[in-house]
Amino acid sequence: MNQLCEMVKQYGPLIGRILMALIFLKSGFGKVANFAATAGYMASEGMPMAEVLLVGAIVFELAGALMLVIGWKMRWGALLLVVFMIPTTLIFHNFWAVDAAQYQNQLNHFMKNVAMIGGLLYMMAFGAGPLSLEQRKDEG
Repeated sequence: MNQLCEMVKQYGPLIGRILMALIFLKSGFGKVANFAATAGYMASEGMPMAEVLLVGAIVFELAGALMLVIGWKMRWGALLLVVFMIPTTLIFHNFWAVDAAQYQNQLNHFMKNVAMIGGLLYMMAFGAGPLSLEQRKDEG
């Protein structure tokens, strides 16, 4: 068990950063590929200046995710993603304001996002770990 724990200490942070970043990379590139449709959806949800906010969302997602993967200024990258996630979660997964048919789906997305915010906060607290561009504990 000790050997397994030592392997997790060495490789776990990198694997965790990559796994966390995947959803943001996919989402960010999806927004780029479907910019007009995404902006239209955002506007339909009541977001003003949807195109401007969409550009910001893309930058936050892609920059934050890449910072997580490479472990460079990773705490700042995690913060970008937390700042992106809070309004996204409250606006687009407002399970309390949807009809019964949508309730469970939106609740699941809301809770997934809450868990991801928790993981990002954990990354901010403990840093990138080994196998990162910044391997010191006081990064960022």
